[in-house]
Amino acid sequence: MIADTEYVLPLRWAADDPAELADLTGYLRGLVAEVAVTVVDGSPPPVFAAHAAAWRDLPLRHLPPDPDLDFAMGKVNGVWTGLRRPGPERAVVADDDVRWPLAELRRAVALLDRADVVRPQNVFEPASPWHARWDTGRTLLNRAVAADWPGTLAVRRSALPDGYDGDAMFENLELLRTVEARGGREVAPPGLYVLRVEGQARITLRPTGEDEGH
Repeated sequence: MIADTEYVLPLRWAADDPAELADLTGYLRGLVAEVAVTVVDGSPPPVFAAHAAAWRDLPLRHLPPDPDLDFAMGKVNGVWTGLRRPGPERAVVADDDVRWPLAELRRAVALLDRADVVRPQNVFEPASPWHARWDTGRTLLNRAVAADWPGTLAVRRSALPDGYDGDAMFENLELLRTVEARGGREVAPPGLYVLRVEGQARITLRPTGEDEGH
């Protein structure tokens, strides 16, 4: 078990997709054996109920976004709902299409011992859909000059005591800027790879305003 760490997954699916739900449930089943998990689910009530039924035997926290949060970038409603609740100092925030290998998750969490935010690099699996190939090209260009912006970050809760601006267009960049403005330190190891699965349905399931910037 990875101590003193919580995995926060903001989620909003417009419709129930049994295949994608089975895939995500399988991932969560392995994850809860290693780390505390909170899923903040902004899906419509019937979809939320389907998720609750699928995860009823898993030791995770499944809750809706806090009603007082209404950011333009809706994903931040989920992220901040999870992070502002009492929890471990170390948190991993990840989109629903992110799949952390256990060794890489442990490595990222360990890096929080000397940093306030850790930015890994995404690898798409499978890379066959056109949008995954396009995004892989964008990733390689970003890595050529700096580092890529992934669908997941590891962050210390104490680095974000008041949250961050969920109305900013690129929410992960805004999170990082907020941490750095408070004197926090970022690390972006070029060899810290995290899988990202890109099914065709995800393009339609992700509401307007919740794109990660690709």
